[in-house]
Amino acid sequence: MERAATLADIRAEVLAPNRVNTLVFGGFAGVALLIAVVGVAGVLAFSVSARTREFGIRLAIGSTPRHLLARVLREGATIGVIGIVSGAIGGLLLARIAGSVVTDVQIPGVVPIVGAAAVLVVAAIVASLTPAARASRVDVVRALRAE
Repeated sequence: MERAATLADIRAEVLAPNRVNTLVFGGFAGVALLIAVVGVAGVLAFSVSARTREFGIRLAIGSTPRHLLARVLREGATIGVIGIVSGAIGGLLLARIAGSVVTDVQIPGVVPIVGAAAVLVVAAIVASLTPAARASRVDVVRALRAE
């Protein structure tokens, strides 16, 4: 025997590159998710601040704050779904192009893609919570006097 080792040591040595890849790609995925959440929150915050008068008018004519909250959350979910669909189409096109150049490209199955899409939609809705709450708390009198 050249080198005596336990089965746990051999397994750890064999799996070490996979663990490093998992940590690196997981870190990149976390940063990408954070950027997506900040982007959706920023777009909706800008939209809500620009539409303060509209929200005031809606509240004045009888809309409830709950309806405004749901409306802004729907807008955030719509932004997320549009991003997911365009990203999926772009990703499939790039995978096809890469597959023609590199022969060992594998497209993930349906379960990981649906799971990632669900995480992104939930992230978009969570990012929409703060702007939606601000839209539902608009002061009617101030909003109507604005501009």
